[in-house]
Amino acid sequence: MSENAPSRATNSRSVVFSPVTLGPLRLRNRVIKAATFEGATPHGVVTDQLIDFHTAVARGGVAMTTVAYLSVAPEGRTHAEQIVLGPATVAGLRRLTDAVHAEGAAIAAQIGHAGPVANAKSNGAPALSPSVFFNPLGMARTKPVSVDDMDRLTGDFASAARRAVEAGFDAIELHLGHNYLLSSFLSRPLNRRSDGFGGSLENRARFPRRIVEAVRAEVGDRVALTAKFNMVDGFPGGLWLDESLRVARWLQGDGHLDALTLTGGSSLMNPMYLFKGDAPRYEFAKTLPRLLRFGFRFAGTRFMPEYPYSEAYFLPFARQFRDALSMPLILLGGISELATAELGIEEGFAAVAMGRALLREPDLLRTWHAGDRSTSLCIHCNKCMPTIYSGTRCVLVDPSNG
Repeated sequence: MSENAPSRATNSRSVVFSPVTLGPLRLRNRVIKAATFEGATPHGVVTDQLIDFHTAVARGGVAMTTVAYLSVAPEGRTHAEQIVLGPATVAGLRRLTDAVHAEGAAIAAQIGHAGPVANAKSNGAPALSPSVFFNPLGMARTKPVSVDDMDRLTGDFASAARRAVEAGFDAIELHLGHNYLLSSFLSRPLNRRSDGFGGSLENRARFPRRIVEAVRAEVGDRVALTAKFNMVDGFPGGLWLDESLRVARWLQGDGHLDALTLTGGSSLMNPMYLFKGDAPRYEFAKTLPRLLRFGFRFAGTRFMPEYPYSEAYFLPFARQFRDALSMPLILLGGISELATAELGIEEGFAAVAMGRALLREPDLLRTWHAGDRSTSLCIHCNKCMPTIYSGTRCVLVDPSNG
């Protein structure tokens, strides 16, 4: 063992393995499996593959695993191969939560509405957005959200949250990031409304805050309620720290959330801003229909620019929120070393959320705890991204159809 290698005793005593409380939920350690779409629900129902995906990381030692992505309405799916959280899916989701609990971990349901990120062609329904624009994902114009739509969607979110509780989830993560519907309301380029839900930041934040309030009213203190929240959109004119910090203060003051998971980037405008590292343009192009594949050859570099990877790449932004807020915060983005996770906790974040490193090694937490290694084998090639269409996985572990 080199002098820089951690000892088994040192790792087992790491702050990462100390428990933490989020609202009514006590977690066994400080590591959460971030929501990464599993690509394991081809018919919109729970499958053995989905259960295996989450029990693997639960068995591997994480405190909580997050199921992504559960839509509150049929048109709110990013595409048709996703679960709508409703009466027909509760029993299957209960089978999933029971399996995760049997491994000693908690489980969260990420619920949301894809809004302008939805594929209208796949869903067979118009994609909704604050303002109309052409959506290349479904090759159609979006439908602006009406006030009646907002009333219906508020009920949809509350109903989905109730079903999540019935299905046995320990936490609900509301999707307020990546320019999904609630996030798109906050983003000025995507929200060009002239009514009381557009214009000023206060107006743009009104609908997302209304949804958070409705969900909390529905679930009470039966589960932890968190939100995945964009600090920055990652494209010109989009949400940036000056505005996102104000919204975060309002969310804290409203008192409905137990924690914020801090993220950035736009699934619609700049997906690589979230992931950093290599841009898998060739692999992604292979998943597209022939016509879009041809266009992607010319626009791929613009749609998927490459950003250098660094550990904890969102930390400089997240520190602004830590200093401005007193509510628990969860650090996400570029965490693949034990030392990075420790840094986040020591700097005051309640927990860290990990995605790609746990795809590469579902049992990474046990490896860290045993002191066998303090780094991940993930090389941030991002070739896992296109596998969401055939079963999300690390292609270095499972190269089939990679």
